[in-house]
Amino acid sequence: MTPADLSRTVLHAVRRAVDEDALRAPVPARVRVERTRPGGSGDYACAVALQLAGPAGLPARGVAEILRERVVGAPGIGRVEITGPGFLNFTLDDSADGAARVREVLAQGIRYGWGAECAGQVHQLHHRREVRAAVLAGVVAKLLRAQGALVRVTCEEAPDPDWARLGVTVDAHGHPPTPLTEVRPVPAGATAGELLERLGADATRWGLLRAAGHDRAALGDELLVQGEGNGLFHVRYAHARARALTREGARLGLTGAYGAENDAPHPLASDAPAPHPLASDAPVPDAPALHAALADHPGVLAAAARHRAPDRLARHLETVAHAFFDFHDACPPLPVGDEKPSAAHRSRLALAEAAGTVLAGGLSLLGISAPEHL
Repeated sequence: MTPADLSRTVLHAVRRAVDEDALRAPVPARVRVERTRPGGSGDYACAVALQLAGPAGLPARGVAEILRERVVGAPGIGRVEITGPGFLNFTLDDSADGAARVREVLAQGIRYGWGAECAGQVHQLHHRREVRAAVLAGVVAKLLRAQGALVRVTCEEAPDPDWARLGVTVDAHGHPPTPLTEVRPVPAGATAGELLERLGADATRWGLLRAAGHDRAALGDELLVQGEGNGLFHVRYAHARARALTREGARLGLTGAYGAENDAPHPLASDAPAPHPLASDAPVPDAPALHAALADHPGVLAAAARHRAPDRLARHLETVAHAFFDFHDACPPLPVGDEKPSAAHRSRLALAEAAGTVLAGGLSLLGISAPEHL
């Protein structure tokens, strides 16, 4: 269950409670759920009961109990608790969701996580003739369009010709006589030409987008370092590694497949001696962090569009990359040593491919290339 799915489930519970006259309050347009903070209970928390308590004329915990009765037992939800003044806390049942999510990612490709958060909305983004503002406005427009909005981007003056080398386009320039949404991050302190000459297009875009708009962008030579400390390199290396696993798997006759079909033995499998400690015959370690990162992706895209904050997506891609490498090292997707390919390898390979797909989709929205080899 994704955060968006959970939000819809809780919203449905509110509607049911109102329809059944158990709760007399206006149904909100949407319900917000968040990852539980350190020390909290469950996987996600929601404050909708506190929001509805006043209009309903009931204590927040009473509202929470009404909603809890209508959420308990819903598919994908394992446990629902009420904490504090009336927070609903959800522990998800991911026993079947992991396989379904991997299949969903692979089916939707780089558009996994696109939604209708902003469907029917019309936005006109307007920015100064400054490179960071131009790049930020362009990515915000992509994020909004991925959530169903119609978007137009304008600039105060004629665009800098070097912006085209960064993939920046502007629909018009000047001051149109319509309400505008100003995009005004802290300026980069350099022109597009200067940044491109020193960093290249991908590193420039990452440096301009990785920091929140109200913070100064880090545009030093560290963006060119090929090491884990460089978020851009780490994300793109994770993507390239996922693609390499697919190629090597194909060479071995191994394709990714996540689910019940993995009960069938692989055609190359045979009787073998005691398994290697990381062999597929040994218990397959869970990858909760990677599954959680994939599940969070739709919510991150929606929040990044809603708050006009591409930095949220950039940070999330770093989270996916870290979780991917932890999974990769704990349970290799390809056979180790004399191991024979097995169903567990097919599951792991499918999960690795899903991670690579999410990374590619996120980088695409940021306007950054996702090379197959790095």
